[in-house]
Amino acid sequence: MARKPWSFKEDRRLMELAKSSASLEEAAKVLGRSPDAIKRMALRLGLSLKSKTNKKG
Repeated sequence: MARKPWSFKEDRRLMELAKSSASLEEAAKVLGRSPDAIKRMALRLGLSLKSKTNKKG
């Protein structure tokens, strides 16, 4: 499946969600992307998002 490019608005929204302590799953739902895509972009932007499931890895 091809990746959909991220818009500037989506970047900003992800930053807002991270700042408001949204979970990885919540951010994925809000932005309509997979948790993996959210994780990759958060890493690229230097953001920290916690997963609801307290799993490591």
